[in-house]
Amino acid sequence: MTEHNAAGSRWTDLERPPLNTTALRRGLIVPGRLWTSLDVVTATGSTNSDLTARADRLPEGAVLVAEEQTRGRGRLDRKWSAPARSGLFLSVLLRPGPDVPVERWGWLPLLTGVAVATAVARAAGVDTALKWPNDLLVTVGGEERKAGGILAERAGDDAVVVGIGLNVSLTESELPVPGAGSLALANAVSVDRDPLLRAVLRGVEHWYGAWRDADGDPAASGLQEAYAAGCATLGRPVRAELPGERQLLGDAVAVDGDGRLVIATEGGGQEAVGAGDVVHLRAA
Repeated sequence: MTEHNAAGSRWTDLERPPLNTTALRRGLIVPGRLWTSLDVVTATGSTNSDLTARADRLPEGAVLVAEEQTRGRGRLDRKWSAPARSGLFLSVLLRPGPDVPVERWGWLPLLTGVAVATAVARAAGVDTALKWPNDLLVTVGGEERKAGGILAERAGDDAVVVGIGLNVSLTESELPVPGAGSLALANAVSVDRDPLLRAVLRGVEHWYGAWRDADGDPAASGLQEAYAAGCATLGRPVRAELPGERQLLGDAVAVDGDGRLVIATEGGGQEAVGAGDVVHLRAA
């Protein structure tokens, strides 16, 4: 992990300026509020791995941002890569207990998704939909594409590290895989990462505060309703690829109080899915 140093950076793309760490700290770190520290590094393997390794020495609200991630991870150990300074790659340290029961911590990636989608709409002018459980979708040329993702991992007994990856200025030729997207490709009105990062972190702070004040109750905090309103998975046919190589076909009809996706199957029953990969299918 290398500390951020704009003057000594090997990157010279003026269209992708470095984040302004001083201004970000001034705008986000306020006594009595959630964010307690913010570090920006030039490059690292994975912000989630770095923050998890240091979690026992840090207070809640630590934020680690990388201008470039070389070993970024998504769900199911998928790789996440992008050119330097082309996106937002960050992790935050949260300690929801003791007021929030551990069984409700699974809402943290969904909470983060709501915060990021709202921030992208406000700061970049791009409508972002949520694919259950933690993908961020944008529309490029009439086609749904994944532009971001969220990964939450336990860090010891009392902490969760939530990682956010968001493609901001990537061009078509820079996309890591076919079918990926970016805010630029979705006709963002701005690809300035500083206001976007501030909006993301303020959004997480808002929803995390409301959720924690409600002891993690997703209904009482308004989180369950907000997630359902922004979730592109609901109301459409899906295929859930579940552990043990099992597949479940049906219509996604709800997200339940535990954050699980409820699928109505052809036989008239319903099954709640808490883990696995969901594929959006075209309606017949």
